[in-house]
Amino acid sequence: MKQKQNSFSLKYDTEWEYAPAPESTAHIELKPKYDLFIGGKFLAPKSKKYFKTINPANEKVLAEVAEAGTEDVNDAVSAARKAFPKWSSMPAKERGKYLFRIARLIQERAREFSVIESMDGGKPIRESRDIDIPLAAAHFFYYAGWADKLEYAFPNRKVEPLGVAAQIIPWNFPLLMAAWKIAPALACGNCVVLKPAETTPLTALKLAELIQESGLPVGVVNIITGDGKTGAALVEHPDVDKIAFTGSTEVGKLIQKSIAGTNKKATLELGGKGANIIFEDAPIDQAVEGIINGIFFNQGHVCCAGSRLFVQESIKTVVEQKLKARLETLIVGDPLDKNTDIGAINSKQQLETIKNYLKIGKEEGLESFQVKSSIPKKGFFCQPTLFFDVAQSSRLVQEEIFGPVLTIQTFRTVDEVIEKANNTPYGLSAGVWTDKGSKAFNLSSRLKAGVVWANTFNKFDPTSPFGGYKESGFGREGGLHGLEAYLK
Repeated sequence: MKQKQNSFSLKYDTEWEYAPAPESTAHIELKPKYDLFIGGKFLAPKSKKYFKTINPANEKVLAEVAEAGTEDVNDAVSAARKAFPKWSSMPAKERGKYLFRIARLIQERAREFSVIESMDGGKPIRESRDIDIPLAAAHFFYYAGWADKLEYAFPNRKVEPLGVAAQIIPWNFPLLMAAWKIAPALACGNCVVLKPAETTPLTALKLAELIQESGLPVGVVNIITGDGKTGAALVEHPDVDKIAFTGSTEVGKLIQKSIAGTNKKATLELGGKGANIIFEDAPIDQAVEGIINGIFFNQGHVCCAGSRLFVQESIKTVVEQKLKARLETLIVGDPLDKNTDIGAINSKQQLETIKNYLKIGKEEGLESFQVKSSIPKKGFFCQPTLFFDVAQSSRLVQEEIFGPVLTIQTFRTVDEVIEKANNTPYGLSAGVWTDKGSKAFNLSSRLKAGVVWANTFNKFDPTSPFGGYKESGFGREGGLHGLEAYLK
């Protein structure tokens, strides 16, 4: 591909087309119907209800999945409670061995997991293969190492497991979120009941098969599927000691209300509206790549996405031109094609939500940019979109869109951009692009965000804590902080 460049713009000659490079699905195994994983076994739901999970890229049914009712939730919690005494009293070194085994099994079946993740969730295979699945294994490896070292993690403190943890995860990173939740809970000696999102249950159910294979004692991990009613029944169950939830702020508020007055501990990782701040002294080409990754990674289905871009006024023109040119090169299409940069929107409902925000931007009279290339007619797809000169009061700036939509604002001074960046109900993430270390440290201490990246974005590591301020939730996952949330 030829590249033409001048001081203000970057244009690509796209005469060369990439040949299709689809990932094979021949090596994966999907059952036509999945039951609930309770007490080490797959059991038909007592509710006798099933729902369909579809591939958002082609709208084909992948499998039927059990819908857990109240009785099924009771059974799962009872199985976890029954397993707790033996698991919590097991030598910590032995618990760690099971976590190591699960991590290795994930690595062995990484190709299968990555394909199923892309089929069920719509994300590009490159992201599933290179980020989601390796990181999931890394979290199990990391917490396996801590299992017998809790007295070193928390010196001069007596630590005990909480008991039964109810864990509810979202649809944007299904296997990775399961690893974030399950690994630290098990390392600390807890038993869990996990509920994946109804639109992306398949990798969690494949994880259940792997857990069976690992020989983990029955009942230590239980995985039940269903919609919001299933999650509510799990949260409200009287024999649950800890709630771990990742999802929308609206649902997080409902959970907080429902457990008020109880002894249940909770961690809530909720929505975000991350600020990505570009100073005039930043490495601009590197920053443009960071902006693209910050908002269009996983179709913008990222709670910590850099969905609000703040550009210093002096470099506004060059940054916007480079962003437009870079958008021209992005490939929107089949998630299983290795050339694809932006896959399918997770569901029809989410696509309608994104389209509604695009309509709001048009009604507000905002200047926008979309590439004019075609997108697949079948499936749920959305062109990446830029909105320019957006007001601080705009709904597109204040509300979480959870899609490939970037709002662009300008600033002149450090104090101005900090005030603008903090002027939001959310506080999950932020990014700072500058060649001055002192400036990066100054902003990181003044921005009300749980994680601040400097000259990068969307970098995750099992050793680093992650979580939010304000309406982005409370508590931390990852690192030593992730252990503390599962201990008395």
